[in-house]
Amino acid sequence: MAEELALTSEPPAAEEAAPRRGVDWRGELRGMFWLILAVLGFHSFIAKPFYIPSESMLPGLEVGDRLVVSKYAYGWSFVSPTIPDPVAIFDSLVLHKPEDSWSVQLPFIKGRLWGKMPERGDVVIVTPPGQSSDYIKRVIGLPGDTLEVRGGVVILNGKPVARSAIHYRDLPVDANATCDPTQYPGARVTLPNGTTVCRLPIVTETLPNGRRYDTVDLEPDSPGDYYHAGSPITIPAGHVFLMGDNRDRSADSRFALGGFERGLGGPVPWENLGGRAEFITFSVDGNATLNPLTWWHALRPGRAGTSLHPEQVR
Repeated sequence: MAEELALTSEPPAAEEAAPRRGVDWRGELRGMFWLILAVLGFHSFIAKPFYIPSESMLPGLEVGDRLVVSKYAYGWSFVSPTIPDPVAIFDSLVLHKPEDSWSVQLPFIKGRLWGKMPERGDVVIVTPPGQSSDYIKRVIGLPGDTLEVRGGVVILNGKPVARSAIHYRDLPVDANATCDPTQYPGARVTLPNGTTVCRLPIVTETLPNGRRYDTVDLEPDSPGDYYHAGSPITIPAGHVFLMGDNRDRSADSRFALGGFERGLGGPVPWENLGGRAEFITFSVDGNATLNPLTWWHALRPGRAGTSLHPEQVR
């Protein structure tokens, strides 16, 4: 019995320490590669976010709006893939050089995979021919349409697009929507409660298919108010005619490609359409800083979830 106790009373041997393993960098890099590939694939073929950088689509879209763009709405073309450009990203983030895009543009390839022509009134993302930057505009004319603009009135197939009388809408003024007096003379108005707003003249247009939306008509006889007046163009097969809703402050199909005008150079090949704008995810007023506490207050109320499909009139 004593011998048995002696055998069992000894403390158990200490377990041998497991050897330390280093970080599996190869595995980490492999995981990051597949994650990036999945994100780029989703952006290329399903949907991608889009940031509104200009006022060309007022009053519906404001600088600071974030959208979802469906990439499959019209099928896929050479502009669909999202291919990062490391040089442009480095120049923009490190050297602070202005870059139109962080993506590499593929050469033009005719046609679309499972292609579908947009409807009049759709809000679309378009890459100007020969460029890599993205614009956002509204589809006005389709293949075979005749089109001209006279005195700011769009004339489709010989008939003026229905327009309402001018009425006014007040948009809040903030760091992203400054209502610059040089661009919107006399539009800044201070309300009795002390709030400053941008009071814009609005004309509601209704296209022949019954889709209705608001446009801004700032001034008569601006350069874009006359386009092939008296000698309408015929939109070629496989092309669409695009215009911004802020009619006097939009570079679109009415203006020359590139140069000072930075337009779209007339009807655009449908291959250059990158997708359809679906809805606003959120909108920021430009007052956020690096301090996370400011982010919530920089959100514009009431814009999240706003559909970008125009109202349909029966």
